[in-house]
Amino acid sequence: MIHNYGHGGAGITLSWGTASEAVELARDFQSPAPGRPTRRSVQRRFAVIGCGVNGLSTAILLQRRYQDGPGTVTIYAKDLPPDTTSNIAGGYWMPTSLYDSASVTPKFIDRFKAAAHNSNRAFQLLVGPEYGVRWIDVLELNRGRPSTTESLPGGNDLYPNQFFYQDAEPRFGSPFVRQFSTMLIEPSKYLGVLLRDFYNAGGRLIVKEFRNRDEIMRLPESVIFNCSGLGAHLLFGDEKLVPARGQLVVMLPQPEVDYCYVGPGYMFPRSDGIILGGTFDRGDWSLSVNPEQSTRILNTHAAAMKGFKG
Repeated sequence: MIHNYGHGGAGITLSWGTASEAVELARDFQSPAPGRPTRRSVQRRFAVIGCGVNGLSTAILLQRRYQDGPGTVTIYAKDLPPDTTSNIAGGYWMPTSLYDSASVTPKFIDRFKAAAHNSNRAFQLLVGPEYGVRWIDVLELNRGRPSTTESLPGGNDLYPNQFFYQDAEPRFGSPFVRQFSTMLIEPSKYLGVLLRDFYNAGGRLIVKEFRNRDEIMRLPESVIFNCSGLGAHLLFGDEKLVPARGQLVVMLPQPEVDYCYVGPGYMFPRSDGIILGGTFDRGDWSLSVNPEQSTRILNTHAAAMKGFKG
């Protein structure tokens, strides 16, 4: 059993990087016993639990590395796109809300940066309308003066075209603004194409809901990847896993809006709508819409947009 879940607000962002690390671990389970020769007739079989972005990314990398014909990889999932948690993500490429900086080790930071770089490179290869991935300019709105030496999450080399505006209040409504470029991923389009790629490479998908770990361990595949996300809380008794609920407001698409901003919440312009957010409710499992939060999000962004002067 290899676990690949729990990436905070960076599930899509780190998906290819953490999937690569998870798939690399499978090599330990594929080596022949000492003195026993390998046999080409013995086919590898892998199970992936979950069909969100981490499940699909893991399954596709398994196919690329270990493909032994149709059926090498089987995804087992209760929910499929467009009904996964990944489908309602913002899709902004930046590894945030991921870890407690006071609790991690230098070794963890090194692995985190490696995963961020690997994932960033993978997404660059997918830029274009087919996968719903594109580069976009971002304005980081700050009330206080940001440090010009502080790196963005994952490393400054991942964010081209960086520069700072000082005394920016008349133009942006905030005194200090940092601008940079990153990628924006449209989950509804992106996940559908990943699922297509998985099928085209001979993948199998079985719609199934597991009630506990024992049911999973009875699967016929010898190596199982747990990409169940929040579902791991119950399936595997992971009491350290807690949700961080974020509510979104989706407005009608506005093609003329060709930039993001973050600061008082965040605004991402996608072809399926303008995504407004800014809530972070740790420990809240609810999937219900909170009307008060919706009103607060709209008011926050209306005030932010009044500061933009062109």
